[in-house]
Amino acid sequence: MAVSIRLRRTGTTKRPRYRVVVADSRAPRDGRFIEILGHYNPLTQPPTVSIDRSKMEAWIAKGAQPSNTVRRLLANTKEPKT
Repeated sequence: MAVSIRLRRTGTTKRPRYRVVVADSRAPRDGRFIEILGHYNPLTQPPTVSIDRSKMEAWIAKGAQPSNTVRRLLANTKEPKT
């Protein structure tokens, strides 16, 4: 089973919000998923991105491939300072 990390659209018409999910690559965009990793809201200024990096890294270690959009979101978000 090929697993991908991608966006799942939620929200209403013309008011999109997205969830970052782990899903089988054969499943439809808004269909069945395995786990929610975070969310993305493009309508706020600046856009809100919240992703659980530890879960993301665990799924990537298991072989999940992030989509190009998720890869871009990860690159644009800053690491939280500990």
